[in-house]
Amino acid sequence: MTKLDNLISFIKNKHVYIQTHNYPDQDALASAFGLAALLKNRGINATICYSGQIDKFNTLKMVELIPIPVRRGEELIITAMDEILLVDSQEGNINVKKFPGKIIACIDHHPLQDTDSYRFFDIRSSMGSCASIIGEYFMENDIEPEEPVATALTYGIKMDTGNLTRRVSEQDVEVFSFLFRRADEEKLRELDKSSLTKDDLNAYKEAITNLKIYGRLGIVKIGNDYSEAILASISDFLLSLSELDVTLVYAYRVGGLKFSIRSATPLIDAGKAIKWALKGHGDGGGHAVMAAGFIPGLEKETAISNMSSLVEQRLIQYVAKKIID
Repeated sequence: MTKLDNLISFIKNKHVYIQTHNYPDQDALASAFGLAALLKNRGINATICYSGQIDKFNTLKMVELIPIPVRRGEELIITAMDEILLVDSQEGNINVKKFPGKIIACIDHHPLQDTDSYRFFDIRSSMGSCASIIGEYFMENDIEPEEPVATALTYGIKMDTGNLTRRVSEQDVEVFSFLFRRADEEKLRELDKSSLTKDDLNAYKEAITNLKIYGRLGIVKIGNDYSEAILASISDFLLSLSELDVTLVYAYRVGGLKFSIRSATPLIDAGKAIKWALKGHGDGGGHAVMAAGFIPGLEKETAISNMSSLVEQRLIQYVAKKIID
């Protein structure tokens, strides 16, 4: 029995919801789109949903160009009897909204968390992309992905692995090769040139102006209400500086502080670092090389300033201790 067969055996309804994390990126949406196609092949219909918003230009472009049918969960009538499958996320994460319905399955590539509530799970932190796991399902079940699905999954792998340069495994490369041969290369090229808008440059300007460097750690707070995607992009951008091994970029948005962290040294696990820095006030997590976090419930400027200083000082101490030790 393949993993897809195993998953199908636990689904009781003829329709399910496939939920991504809040503010889904290319990997999450591609994985959901690919999983929906696999389920349709087995006679099960699926609706892709998320909370928050799709806030990166090339992710919106991907949804429109391929296209990917996706709905905000708040717009749907989801009942307690409905079954939900999580992709590129896990139950209990701060960035996964709890909708009505039973979460029965999880397919993800982040560090393993509590799995007791699932009927089925396939969580492989060794994979650089969740889209690679979904792509592997097509391969091992001898299911030919249609061009839009292959294009989406290819792009998801490209983006989450930094064009096969970040956290990439042999399986990622094998699946990417399989999908790339079936993808629309013209659409991939169009998506590659659609990563920023003119307005995004203001965030980069603020980052360059306000960057503070502590040893091999770079920290910058940019203006309010910038998207999660921009925080992540700037964090990656700053990590390209030869003087830095770890970067933290954060901003105030949606009633709290949102953080993006990157690490290019094996001495610092980004997921553990942000979780430690936010302990007692918020939550975070992710991979060893990239992670994110959020502290909710901040409104007054004094509280925002004090919390910003606390997180910065905690991370400075954490990085210094790990590198010295």
